[in-house]
Order: sequence, then structure tokens, then C-alpha cells
Amino acid sequence: MVNPAGERSGASGSGGRRGRASTSQFGALGLNLADPRVEASVLGLLDTVEVELRASVASADPFVTEAARHLVEAGGKRFRPLLVALGAQFGDPTSAQVVPAAVVMELTHLATLYHDDVMDEAAVRRGAPSANSRWTNSVAILVGDYLFARAADIAADLGPEAVRLQARTFARLVHGQIAETVGPRADDDPVTHYLHVIAEKTGSLIATSARFGGMFGGAAPEHVEALAGYGETIGVAFQLSDDLLDIASESVQSGKTPGTDLREGVPTLPVLYAREADDSDASSVRLREILATGPLTDDALHAEALGLLRESPALKRARETVRSYAEEARAQLAPLPNGPSRSALESLCDYIADRTS
Repeated sequence: MVNPAGERSGASGSGGRRGRASTSQFGALGLNLADPRVEASVLGLLDTVEVELRASVASADPFVTEAARHLVEAGGKRFRPLLVALGAQFGDPTSAQVVPAAVVMELTHLATLYHDDVMDEAAVRRGAPSANSRWTNSVAILVGDYLFARAADIAADLGPEAVRLQARTFARLVHGQIAETVGPRADDDPVTHYLHVIAEKTGSLIATSARFGGMFGGAAPEHVEALAGYGETIGVAFQLSDDLLDIASESVQSGKTPGTDLREGVPTLPVLYAREADDSDASSVRLREILATGPLTDDALHAEALGLLRESPALKRARETVRSYAEEARAQLAPLPNGPSRSALESLCDYIADRTS
């Protein structure tokens, strides 16, 4: 399973340090917080979330505490708490319910990562040994379940609507994972299926994060809905942009070694576009031949396919798709009042459009 902003296995640069939030986090996500008051509010909220995350996973069993804190302490961009914090700016970010709402979202996300690593047989997560490789698959699954339970417990303190939304979001995550695991049916369009999977697995939780920020910050209902729509679309856009970076980047900009998805046979958007193309030029035909072989474990074939993809019309088409999602996310912000908080959300749209151009 691949998550937005390069959160699959790979070095995060944070090691075990997660103390205070910093503006470098925002830079890594392309977020521009030009207003010092908004920046101070968001940083303060994220700092408190870090403290509460550690407290929320503590157990009477020291082993459970250690295993549950494994990914908390490994770091990450905290994209979902960030969306909660930004959403709360359209109401009262000092509301006592904002931080617990952010913790619920991050715990739900972390729980999925424990399960993902078992399904993917991953050895590394955020630059550290994955829980399943450090302990066992069974332990990783059970710790993921424990984090889901803790998230539900905290959501209960926020009220029945929070519990309902968290449960429905979790259901979407599971549906997305099942759809990805089973694959498209014979009569399904592979691209449509893939975009649906990303919306369910990635967009859903980011949408609820933005919604929670507005809800528990006391924003107007129409603003809450705008935030939720933006969150889902920007989440899909981030994931799609990571697909492109896996092909186009010469560095580890995506958080992974370039071409990782290609080597593992993961059919991301540029690959799907290349497979369905009917171009008759020699490069396109050769690319389709290579992609039809499945996972590209042969170094020479991998390098050839990566080079062909980088020059292909499929990559250009995928870039246009990413840009269209970024622009759609921007349009969904229209009901929100102009100001530094809306500008910050718009800066994410600009970043996504630019990072893959």
C-alpha cells in the first residue's frame, strides 16, 4: 500500500526524533504559512498532538506500548493532523476537541500502516524496521487493531458523530484495500478502478481529517463540507504525484528509490496509461511489451522501461491528470473565506502541480 507524500517504506530523515513540529515539515509538503499567527497556531497544535499520540498508545503491558509507539516515534509528515489543524483555522483552533480529533485521525492512519506492512511483506517503514519484520506478522496485525481501538475510544469522547464518521472512513479504507487486493473486474476500466482505490484508501482519511478540523473548530457547515471535499481531492492528487515521482525523479524525492513501483509490478497511473495506449511508434510498442512481463526484477529491463516511461506520452498524460486534481482541489476551496488559512491550503495545490511538472 502506498500513502501520500512518500510514506511507504524509505528514509524519512526524521529517524526517531519527533518532539516539536517545525516549519521544515511544512516545506516538505509545499505548505506556505505566510501569516505568523496561523503558523504559530498550527505549530502549537501539532506539538500537542505529538505529546497526545504517545500518551494515547500507552498500555499497561510494556510490550504493547513499545510496539504501538514504534511508528509514532519513527516520524512522518503528520499530514492528517496538519489538515485537522488547518481546517480548525476556519473556526476556533483553540477548541479543546481539535487535538483529540487530530489524534484520532493519525492513530487510524498509523493502524493501517501496521496492516499494510504485513500485506506488502515490507521490511522497512520510515527508515526503520517495520513492525512485522522486527516482531512478527501476528504482532503487527494485533498492534494495528489496538491502535484502531484507541482511535475509536478517543472518538467516543468527541461524540456520536465523530464515532460514526471515523467508522465510515475506516469502512472506506477497507473497501479500498479489498478493491486493490482483488483488482479490477473483467469489465472494469483499470484507470477508473485505480483512481477509485486511491480515493477510498487515501483520500477518505484526509477528507475526514479536514472535516474534523472544521467540525471541531466550530466552522460553518458549508465551510466544513468545502474542507472535506478539498481533503479528499488533495489526498488523491498527492498520491498520484507520488506515482509520477517514482518514475520521473532522479533522486529520492518521493521517499522511495525511483522506479520502486515499477520493479515491484505496482500498476501506478503512468503505467496504466502506457498499457492502454495505442501509439504505434517503436518506443510505445516496446514499453508495452516490457510492462506486460510483470514485475521488472531484471535490472536491464527495469532501466529500459524507466527510460521509456520518462519520455512517454503516458507520463505527460499522468501529469495532466495530477494537475487537474490539484485544480479541482483549489476550486473546492471557493466557499471558504479569503485569508492566510485558505492561502495555505491553496499552496498545497500549487506544490502538487509544480512538483511533477
